[in-house]
Amino acid sequence: MAQSSYLPSVHPVAIISPQFCAPYPVDLTIASKLLTITKGDFTATDVNGNVMFRIKGRFFTLHGRHILLDAAGNPMLTLQHKILTAHKRWQVFRGDTTDEKDLLFSVKKSSLIQFKTQLDVFLAGNTNEDVCDFKIKGSWGDRSCTIYLGNTLTIIAQMHKKNIIGRDKFAVTVYLNVDYAFIVALVVVLEEIHDERHR
Repeated sequence: MAQSSYLPSVHPVAIISPQFCAPYPVDLTIASKLLTITKGDFTATDVNGNVMFRIKGRFFTLHGRHILLDAAGNPMLTLQHKILTAHKRWQVFRGDTTDEKDLLFSVKKSSLIQFKTQLDVFLAGNTNEDVCDFKIKGSWGDRSCTIYLGNTLTIIAQMHKKNIIGRDKFAVTVYLNVDYAFIVALVVVLEEIHDERHR
């Protein structure tokens, strides 16, 4: 049986920016803020508790929409649920916009009926979508999902449980030379796809 492998360090994965690719694994904790008027607020912190990113939900919108901010509060990405799609597709745009020219990637369920989590990620340039650029597999209920490079066994990030982490807080390890801002965006989309309000 083939074994999953680490991503070779000579092949960095920079989707948002190379500045978010570290030459070592990055451990992040992503927490959902429960007591906010806008559902879907998150923070992503490093092992020392420093805020790396904030994700703000938007209230009163037909589309589920979130803005990913850097530590200084600058908008980096807009995450938007694309309505009227069978596979619960989300689109991610650069900056505080949903202009098609700023589309970076989209995420959708691999199939309509799923017993385990399986999502396909397509970069904006992959218009045919014959083969996904990244794949997410695992069990969202157990907070145990793995992000792969395309349809390979090469792992680029993993969600994992810790004894102290509850259902509104979970840990992610991003492998070396992988864009951790991209991984944070994927995890937020993953949370939203499995949120009951989008079912």
